[in-house]
Amino acid sequence: MRLLIVEDNAELSRLVAGGLAAAGYESDIVGSAAEAREAVSSVSYAAMILDLGLPDGDGLSVLRELRLKMEPLPVLVLTARGGVQDRVNGLRSGADDYLAKPFAMEELLARLEAILRRPGQLLGRSLTLANLVYDTESRQIFVDDQPRIISARETSVLEILLRRQGRVVPKKNVEDHIFGLEGEVASNAVEVYVSRLRKQLAEHGAKVVIHTIRGVGYLMTEEK
Repeated sequence: MRLLIVEDNAELSRLVAGGLAAAGYESDIVGSAAEAREAVSSVSYAAMILDLGLPDGDGLSVLRELRLKMEPLPVLVLTARGGVQDRVNGLRSGADDYLAKPFAMEELLARLEAILRRPGQLLGRSLTLANLVYDTESRQIFVDDQPRIISARETSVLEILLRRQGRVVPKKNVEDHIFGLEGEVASNAVEVYVSRLRKQLAEHGAKVVIHTIRGVGYLMTEEK
């Protein structure tokens, strides 16, 4: 699951990204409102962690723009503005939650997970299809209740397909989930990882099928 961190304090953003990585999340970091707008327009994120005091504007303006566009991206505001009215303004501007600095990483993770567990969002402790189970917290994969090892990139593909099982996942969404803002990505990179995932699942005896919907994306279903 890929998150966007919008924070101009490089040390803090690095620490937050490290804490998220330890909890199994991948993240991209940007340090300005302009970069946040560009990132959201080009990558499909599971959630955004947004600082309000950005060098080129107020983070609330970014938040309001998202909501005016009816963008449902979950947003956790992370800021030094801890007053009651500040929290009220943030929530009324469209924030899903509000956490004042300084904070404990454990609380940030708990609030983030609570947001992602809400109806329509992406977090669930276990994702199951047929005899395949993926534990989102430990990032372990089980087939017929036996732990199996699948490489990291392929696990990222598996996660997004399982979260949207029964629905077609656009190729661009899969690419965003794997690579985020990493830069140039080979045109066939997604196809390569999907092919490897198919092979590994078959070797482990998973009774699932990954369908390629040409020109659109991928669909994971139970094997018939």
